[in-house]
Amino acid sequence: MNPIRHPLALAVAMALPSSLVLAAESRPLELEPGVVSASALASRVQEMTTPAEVLEGDALVLRRGATLGESLDGLPGVHAAGFGPGASRPVIRGLDGGRVKVLSDGVDVLDASTVSQDHAVGVEPLLAERIEVLKGPATLLYGGGAIGGVVNVIDKKVPTYVPQNGYEGELELRANSVANEGAGLFGLTAGAGNFAVRVEGVKRQADDYEIPGAAGEPRADKQTGAYNDTDSYSLGGSFVGARGYLGLAYSRQENRYGLLAHEHVECDPHGNHWHCGEHGHGHDHDAHEEDEHDEHAHGGAVPYIALKQDRWDLRGELSDPLPGFERARLRAGHSEYRHAEIEGGEKMAVFENRASEARLELTHRPLLGWHGVLGGQTTQRDFARFTAENPMPQSLTRNHALFLLEEYTAGAWRYELGARHEWQDIDADSGAPDSRHRGTSLSAGAVWTFAPEYSLGFSLSRAQRLPSAEELYAYGPHAASRTIEQGNPQLDEETSHNAELTLRKFAGATTFSASLFRNQVDDFIYAADLGRKPGGGYREIAYRQADAVLTGGEFSVRQQLTGNFAATLFGDHVRATFKDGGELPRIPADRLGVRLEQRFNAALDGQLEFYRVQKQTDTADFETDTAGYNMLGAGLSYHGSLSQADYQLYLKADNLLDAEARQHSSLIKDEVLLPGRNFTVGMRVSF
Repeated sequence: MNPIRHPLALAVAMALPSSLVLAAESRPLELEPGVVSASALASRVQEMTTPAEVLEGDALVLRRGATLGESLDGLPGVHAAGFGPGASRPVIRGLDGGRVKVLSDGVDVLDASTVSQDHAVGVEPLLAERIEVLKGPATLLYGGGAIGGVVNVIDKKVPTYVPQNGYEGELELRANSVANEGAGLFGLTAGAGNFAVRVEGVKRQADDYEIPGAAGEPRADKQTGAYNDTDSYSLGGSFVGARGYLGLAYSRQENRYGLLAHEHVECDPHGNHWHCGEHGHGHDHDAHEEDEHDEHAHGGAVPYIALKQDRWDLRGELSDPLPGFERARLRAGHSEYRHAEIEGGEKMAVFENRASEARLELTHRPLLGWHGVLGGQTTQRDFARFTAENPMPQSLTRNHALFLLEEYTAGAWRYELGARHEWQDIDADSGAPDSRHRGTSLSAGAVWTFAPEYSLGFSLSRAQRLPSAEELYAYGPHAASRTIEQGNPQLDEETSHNAELTLRKFAGATTFSASLFRNQVDDFIYAADLGRKPGGGYREIAYRQADAVLTGGEFSVRQQLTGNFAATLFGDHVRATFKDGGELPRIPADRLGVRLEQRFNAALDGQLEFYRVQKQTDTADFETDTAGYNMLGAGLSYHGSLSQADYQLYLKADNLLDAEARQHSSLIKDEVLLPGRNFTVGMRVSF
């Protein structure tokens, strides 16, 4: 079956009601501030049983980086697993990879970023209108894999309304000093009657970034291979009626970025062990097509990734779709993703991921006081990794799910119950055994608004994550991460039992949010370092299972000291251990910081932020400690108007202390420093 048939079948079913075609006039379908669209019933942050963050407006403009992980790093409870400036995924409460679901307006990004840290996330932060972060298990709506959390990136590529003046758009240019980076974006939405179209794009070019010098040593100038070139664009259109919209968008993303700390050697199996010899010569392992960027302008012989993703998104919403229901919401995506790891003009490995996902949600009217959402989701993923000597078996994953989430409000109390069941089948070739797994997730929670400005949230959940094809079937060396991987076809479901307590004050001069959690994960799947060093800087890892416990918390307290000045204290902590002893690998260290905000006048705002990342000594077997560091940043933002346009000028500074910093969550932390002192200047125009 062609994977794209799944979303199209649902699209046809939703497009059938003729009631969508009602009126030429429409009003923007925009969320109110503080509302989380990734929650089941578009709840406000203070109404949710688990903590959430919403980045939008000026806060998002100043925080955005070249990658999603970089853009979110620093939020309480959120870190980054970086592999240089081209690839960085968010880490939530110590969990990363497939345990943190990254969505494009409710649908999986359908890339290969969960496979390895060196793979880029298939979203462009500069085109994001808002980013929502749900911390803790968000498995009921989005899948059992999301036991760490969900990051939902909202964009404009599918129009949801017709602009009142017939058109609207934005332009932005920015540059920074540390990598000689230049980036620009444009976006234009136009329409008339019931139709609207959207075109947008981003171009980014960045050289190797500058790094601080090690203490007592001559200053190093550049982090070799740390370049990043990105081209991204999309074209979309929608039909908009008085009761909803239905739209389709096509997007293409192309990235070329260096593979830091990479050195290719030939690896060969010797019985149950591997041996990696001296430098070898690569071969073109891709029989599909030649890469058009065999020699990168930045680095010649420096290994790099050439990535291309074509994606289709279908989105629709309809009010009053059926008797007893108040809203229907459709999201579907189809992606054809491919990247090659290239050294010396030759492909050492090629990853291909052809995937589709579709989900339909129906919000029913209150029934005996209960208000909720029921729906279904289907995903199909055809994944392959091609290498000459040790190819991973090509696999076809089919995952189907049904879910239900209900809420009941009684006075100052809001109760929430939910359930989800998944069926997953993985068919593998090359003689590898097929896999069949089933998973059930349940949750219960309550929010008590015990005073006009205060709420206390509590939740209990049981979530099951089903093993991925990579964990089951990985085999052989992966040059970019310098690991020799051994999958385990006998892996079982991973079961998480999570308890969470969140106290909030959401109005007044003092506001805060503080959360404590305990997440016990039975049969936790992890890549165990076997302690073998076959040469060439490689290490052997094997996927195994063991019971684990993660405990911790995060907090943020903001005090409005005067009408124009506020201070925020924030921090986070997570401890992750195996029940039988030992630490989980790559768990971020404790962090504590303070942020000062000053409004100088109606047009000019400033910000100063300092935080301390502690030394990480709670390390897994064969893992090294990571030194602590201090990070200081600042920002200025000026707003003005010119004719029919609004503009924003901004300046931000990162790592003003030029601190030598390493991310403990990164696979290559021992070889790669974070960028040194950096200044970014930008201008954004909206019309």
